Amino acid sequence: MSGIVAIIGRPNAGKSSLFNRLTGTKDAIVDDMPGVTRDRLYGECEYGGRNFYVVDTGGIFGEDSDFSAGIKSHVESAVRECDAVIFLVDGKAGVTGSDEDIAEFIRRSGNKPVIVAVNKLDDPKHDDIANEAYILGFENVIPISAVHKRGLYELLDAVVDVLPSDENDDDDSDSDEIKIIIAGKPNVGKSSMLNKILGSERSLVSPIAGTTRDPVDTRAEIDGQRFRIIDTAGLRRRAKFDGDLEYYSFVRTLAAVDRSDVALLLMDAQDPCTDQDKRIAGHVVRKGKGIIIAVNKWDLMSGNKKADEITRKIRDEMPFLSYAPVIFTSALSGRGVGKILQSAIAINSNRKKHIATNQLNRLMRDVLAFDRLPSDRKGRTLKVYYCSQAEGEPPTFIFFVNNPALVNNGFENHVKNKIRELEDFTGTPIRTFWRGKDKE
Repeated sequence: MSGIVAIIGRPNAGKSSLFNRLTGTKDAIVDDMPGVTRDRLYGECEYGGRNFYVVDTGGIFGEDSDFSAGIKSHVESAVRECDAVIFLVDGKAGVTGSDEDIAEFIRRSGNKPVIVAVNKLDDPKHDDIANEAYILGFENVIPISAVHKRGLYELLDAVVDVLPSDENDDDDSDSDEIKIIIAGKPNVGKSSMLNKILGSERSLVSPIAGTTRDPVDTRAEIDGQRFRIIDTAGLRRRAKFDGDLEYYSFVRTLAAVDRSDVALLLMDAQDPCTDQDKRIAGHVVRKGKGIIIAVNKWDLMSGNKKADEITRKIRDEMPFLSYAPVIFTSALSGRGVGKILQSAIAINSNRKKHIATNQLNRLMRDVLAFDRLPSDRKGRTLKVYYCSQAEGEPPTFIFFVNNPALVNNGFENHVKNKIRELEDFTGTPIRTFWRGKDKE
């Protein structure tokens, strides 16, 4: 389950500091000069068994500059498109007329849950100051200090309590259902592909890029297998977003990836391996989802580009997807479409495979005996004692070693390749973790 939480408030209330705390990053610029945040940033937060996206917005009502109108528009969209609002108030300055204007602005913009966080209350003895914020008309008021991490758990508890359950996940306990997300840049044929897979006009098809704005779930049973297929908005580079609506469609698409099992990454046969294709694929891999590469609109290709040439291009430019199957498709003619669901079923099964510990250790012992293990300048050499596979999806392996710092990327990739020789893990990423067993 996922949701979108927007942080809004007047300039210099500490929105960027709170964003950085909630997402565990330093993506938002933190500065004492009011109005530093001019655009929106998004990040992920996981708490209380919930995953949600946090959007940082520019300060409004208090900054007299050329940016004010645009920032106000962004914030208005944030309130309208999000699932919950964190309304940040500067506790040191107290409730101002600008805060009251924002409160009224929120009420006009949409009926969304609002949590008022009174920031910069570094000492509990000042928490009474937060009571002043009840004048803004919202029931949930929490004193916090984003800089000193005070009150953040109470704030997160309140956020999780008001986030709605995902209406599309009403029966996630159905482990037999395979959830497939169709993702790709705008106008690559996602909705047409959905219709062809289902054999009916289930999703609006239009030549205008960006027709699909929000993820749309469609359930179907095909040859005895239950599927949930998620059609998504096209993902562009953030610099090319047409407006606020497309921005929030983008964030909701990321959230849709979170609740999928397998991603169908559609590429345009005439322009494969774009930066956006790589960005989408990277997000899918980070989330541990299975992935199929579908080179769509193959019927429009002339004979001068053969399938093996494009496959080689994909392998060369996206080596991190060397395990992903490549299918050449045409949503118009139906070419290759039948292979998609077959591949998705196989990949979903591969994500659940488990290798016995004794088999894995026996193979690793034989392989590592003939390979030069990583070492450092001090002459310390990596020793691998044993490994086991953890529960969960995707396949995850834990290696117990003398010093995890000695593991380099080349060796880790080598080990992953050897694991793939043990079992068919086509279409699914593999995760490895290295834990120290003792100290040298």
